Amino acid sequence: MKGHLKSDSEQIDYLLDIIKRQGTEYLNNITDRPTSIDHTFIPELQSLPETGYGAEKALQIFNEKFEPIMVGSGGPRYWGFVTGGATPASIVGDWLATIYDQNTQTVSGQGDISANIEIETIQLLLTLLQLPESFLGGFVSGATMSNFTCLAVGRQWLGKEQGRDIAKEGVSGTVKILTATPHSSSIKSLSLLGLGSDNIVKIKTEEGNREAINIKDLEEHILRLTGEPFILISSGGTVNTVDFDDFKAISELKEKYNFWWHIDAAFGGFAACSESYKHLVEGWEYADSITVDCHKWLNVPYESAVFLIREQHKILQVETFQNSNAPYLGDPLENFSYLNFLPENSRRLKALPAWFSIMAYGRKGYQEIVDKNISWAKQFGELIENSNDFKLLAPVRLNTVCFTLKDEVKEDEVGRFLEKLNDTGKVFMTPTFYNQHNGIRAAFVNWMTSEKDIQLVFDLMNEIITEIK
Repeated sequence: MKGHLKSDSEQIDYLLDIIKRQGTEYLNNITDRPTSIDHTFIPELQSLPETGYGAEKALQIFNEKFEPIMVGSGGPRYWGFVTGGATPASIVGDWLATIYDQNTQTVSGQGDISANIEIETIQLLLTLLQLPESFLGGFVSGATMSNFTCLAVGRQWLGKEQGRDIAKEGVSGTVKILTATPHSSSIKSLSLLGLGSDNIVKIKTEEGNREAINIKDLEEHILRLTGEPFILISSGGTVNTVDFDDFKAISELKEKYNFWWHIDAAFGGFAACSESYKHLVEGWEYADSITVDCHKWLNVPYESAVFLIREQHKILQVETFQNSNAPYLGDPLENFSYLNFLPENSRRLKALPAWFSIMAYGRKGYQEIVDKNISWAKQFGELIENSNDFKLLAPVRLNTVCFTLKDEVKEDEVGRFLEKLNDTGKVFMTPTFYNQHNGIRAAFVNWMTSEKDIQLVFDLMNEIITEIK
């Protein structure tokens, strides 16, 4: 080892201290960090250095070229998509995950056994979400891979019900997927799994500006299948209006009919942390699989989500994801390795940021984060509802506000209004289309958001709507 690599290794404490100072400055000023870049960024491509520059010079190049386009996506007014922040404890865990650099798979034996941390973190999450210990869980990169993992095991279950091993034989014939308002990541997962998005059977939604499954229509579709097994994808919080399917009613249907029940609760599942809203997930413990994102309402850094699959399906899960050179004999839990329970053969220690954050702030800490975010959403919704220029497209059910311009003649102006609003760099929201209207969506999941942020953004909205009238 020589040159820059040797020098960087010898002064790692100095380099980490530089990064600590830069990171601290960013976090201390994240409230003032622009939430959008209001100019076109056309980078000049860097040529490959022959001998390199060393870490400090590389940091200097990064700071000159790319640091200015880093937006405050972890800050209190980044309301686009459903983007959580990162709690201080989760940052500690994330930095340590990088430093320890484990490939998290096994819980025993020689070498890396850091999966013990993941197993414990899953148990902490199950307790936080008030779910039974009868779920197996693991960390993946996000809702897409969590939905993929859950639906892959559902695919294997369905194949076995039809007398075939899809993991070995491949997909053949048609598979029925029943759902009402699936997230795009579920549709993408169906495509990746070879199940085909065209095989989705759309169920009616409840009347009255709802996105939830109409249970009567669901049962009628089930009866038409005359006993054919199917997969049901239900919602634990839809993206636009955070609507929840009736889990209690679905659990009663599951006692009568044969189907794989998957719940996409990427962010809505954290309603379980709130005494006032946990009724929304009542009955979800009877599902076969559940998707929950951690980089949303748990407020840990990207990429972090968990899949939860009932332990009774462990053989199906191993049949789906078993590493080809590691066949299991007997109970796969006796010699547990995530290598045989999920898609990746190489895995970062994604559980550590979540472990640190849950241990640091506990049940009460997350209850406060969830309840406060819901209160900010309700407050923002009330300001819009009482406004002369804006209107709600749906009631504020939890933590997301879906709204548009009140003057329907100006509906084509929604995009221009949002662009000007985001251009201020004070807030970021995302466009949507709901109930035949162009709309705007604001999602509240960040632990830093406060009442003053709500008023600041609403005042800004009124300034901009006045400008474009």
